[in-house]
Amino acid sequence: MHQAYRHLIIYRDIAADSILARLSEVTAAFSDGRQDDLVPAIYSAIHRLLDLATRYGFNRNLWQDYLAYLLATTETPFSLACEKRGARDGSVNHLAMHDFHLFREMFHYDFSPMEQALNIDCFSQITHYQALGKDSTHYNRSVSEKVRALSDQLAAAASDQAYFEIITDFYRDHGVGLLGLNRAFRLVRHDQQVSLEPVTNPSSVRLNDLIGITSQKQRLCDNTEAFLQGRPANNLLLHGDSGTGKSSCIKAILNEYADRGLRIIEVYRHQFPDRSVKGASKDRPAGRHRNYRGTFPREKRRLRNGAPNRARSRA
Repeated sequence: MHQAYRHLIIYRDIAADSILARLSEVTAAFSDGRQDDLVPAIYSAIHRLLDLATRYGFNRNLWQDYLAYLLATTETPFSLACEKRGARDGSVNHLAMHDFHLFREMFHYDFSPMEQALNIDCFSQITHYQALGKDSTHYNRSVSEKVRALSDQLAAAASDQAYFEIITDFYRDHGVGLLGLNRAFRLVRHDQQVSLEPVTNPSSVRLNDLIGITSQKQRLCDNTEAFLQGRPANNLLLHGDSGTGKSSCIKAILNEYADRGLRIIEVYRHQFPDRSVKGASKDRPAGRHRNYRGTFPREKRRLRNGAPNRARSRA
């Protein structure tokens, strides 16, 4: 596995302190006969893997779910290009196929010789894992469903070409990284850094669930359609008494159009100066040059002068 990890090309930017990198070092040391202190290093990696599995509701084969998660969240020029149109002709496809061959090797890596030599069984446990039953509000259900479906497809893939088609189709259908796998966000400031934090379980309300506001829903849909198509669209001012469906309309619009690239970022009044956040990482734009369009719902509280609640949209 160490050689496969070291020979990645397109996905070479996977963090050096990732679970994959740490287990790669472990397998290299084991192959070289350096077994001292390997067990604590293995347990540390397994601990991190269990934490990730808990946050995203992984089950059955946590190792394969983890590798699928890496493929789904690692932003590369290749994955970012595929999220707009899927696979396209080009020399980069040959390099991608090279990396997918290596991922296939790691996906089916046999940990049993290491377990037997070190007298441990943790790899057997994580590759035949039965998660504790828990409510979906306790983990990121949206990411979990997408990644586990991808993991199942990759486990059944019979060739590198099948891998290529599955992964590029995933990027086309769902996107990649923070913006691809999540649909709703909030701004979070840590010291001087502002970042997007996913809302792990956004409301599932749909437009058909909202009764008695047909004309309002239609106007929202028409404006959102224009917004997503890049045509002139209006900012939105939603007003009305508490409980009349303002927030529910925004949530329902998100659920209606998320698959077409709509994303929502919740911004409170005191966070307005932070709206220039660049998104998933400090050097990658959050969506303006990608396949997403974002809206910024404003703070729900009424203004002091009695003005109604507002929801503002921006490209």
